[in-house]
Amino acid sequence: MQYLIFILYVFAMTGILAYCLLQLSLAMKYMKSKRQPEKQPERPREYPMVTVQLPIFNELYVVDRLLDAVASLDYPAEKLEIQILDDSTDETQDRLKQIAAGLRSKGLDVVYLHRSDRSGFKAGALQEGMKVAKGEFIAIFDADFIPHSDFLQKTIPWFADEKIGVVQTRWLHINKDFSLLTKIQALAIDVHFTIEQRGRNSSGYFINFNGTAGIWRKTCIEEAGGWSAETLTEDLDLSYRAQLKGWKFKYLEEVGTPAELPAEIHGYKSQQYRWNKGGAETARKIIPRLIRSNSKKSQKLHGIVHLLNSSVYLFILGAAVLSVPMLWVAQSLFSRNFYLYLSIFLVATIATSIVFFIALYSTIDDKKKALPYYLGLFPLFLSVNLGLSWHNARAVVNGLRGKRTPFIRTPKFNIISKSDDWKKKKYSVGKLDLNTAMEGLFALYFLAGIALGIYYGDYGMMLIHLMAAYGFATIFYHSVLQKWLLRS
Repeated sequence: MQYLIFILYVFAMTGILAYCLLQLSLAMKYMKSKRQPEKQPERPREYPMVTVQLPIFNELYVVDRLLDAVASLDYPAEKLEIQILDDSTDETQDRLKQIAAGLRSKGLDVVYLHRSDRSGFKAGALQEGMKVAKGEFIAIFDADFIPHSDFLQKTIPWFADEKIGVVQTRWLHINKDFSLLTKIQALAIDVHFTIEQRGRNSSGYFINFNGTAGIWRKTCIEEAGGWSAETLTEDLDLSYRAQLKGWKFKYLEEVGTPAELPAEIHGYKSQQYRWNKGGAETARKIIPRLIRSNSKKSQKLHGIVHLLNSSVYLFILGAAVLSVPMLWVAQSLFSRNFYLYLSIFLVATIATSIVFFIALYSTIDDKKKALPYYLGLFPLFLSVNLGLSWHNARAVVNGLRGKRTPFIRTPKFNIISKSDDWKKKKYSVGKLDLNTAMEGLFALYFLAGIALGIYYGDYGMMLIHLMAAYGFATIFYHSVLQKWLLRS
């Protein structure tokens, strides 16, 4: 039993190490690409027709600002169509009809399409809009995004290259400083939109459209087979199908599109579940096709790793859980030099630290504040990420085994400043169930690990147990607290 625990622990830590080293390699590619600025394309002599698709489901608090922003896009009105793809079942319907009528009276081409069955969820809405879209290009914005007026002026010129099927822009955060939760989210998202997206794109590897704040060539969508609801990440799925057809994607880090981060824990958890489960579903669907494709070996390798990214939570949860009985194993089987042999896994922490600091430094305005901000936030990020490992690992397992679940969208509440409040607004998601209780039990489990370490006088696992106890306790506490606040 002791040898089995040891082997499983080393296996889990090796998986984490491999993931972190691959992230570090992308960070190096990212830094190299930053030293090689690209020549910007010229504006087209004749503007192509663009359809802006806005998939919406019960987003009463943010649709006004979304439509205001889209109506203000700097683009010839006769070349711009706005599709409101509304699946709403509440008063958002009436509000959108009013806004659409007002914009039409100003001369804008606004089409309001409502579905009552919501089949296929977001993918279904986008596909329905595609059937009647007038545009040669399709820009997509989720309800919580606020595109800058020059969005189309900065993205459309890149399609002068007829092989480019997608231009994706970076997400910005209008409420990053609202809470610790939003700061942690911003840090993780910034890693994706700097290190991962640009690192992969600059190296010729496959990247993904991020579901919003990007623009597609319509023929690219059609040739790739259209939008599909077979996975919860329809954007990742279509991205790989398109690139396997030979289409190129272009990522623009310097073009940012502001958006609202989830301000409450249940919305964040539902988003994380959808992203991680959808990633695993897409991996299950696409990896066999990728392996059989004529893509380069490097594209296949990095594509497989990319599609399996969410699976790292299986290794994180496994290593964390096994770290407690490893205290017993260390006492029984190994000498005091035991932790010297395991210190190689510190490379994973060092690699991750470098990756996140590069991302933070690249996105923060005041570079002098980068290091102190990072030192204060990064340990908390690691702890909360540990606390989410049970939630996210479940999502991955369900995705890999093909379990079907509905698309649960993450509601937004027009939360911008610290004085804003979401608690008195509708659209609460999530529930207190056995999985919430498991998060509380994991917090107690790692507290027991701390006590066991003290009992043995073995402090080699103390830091990981402190971080895990804090992370799980934080997730459990806020999950329960926020539900209680909504009921009071």
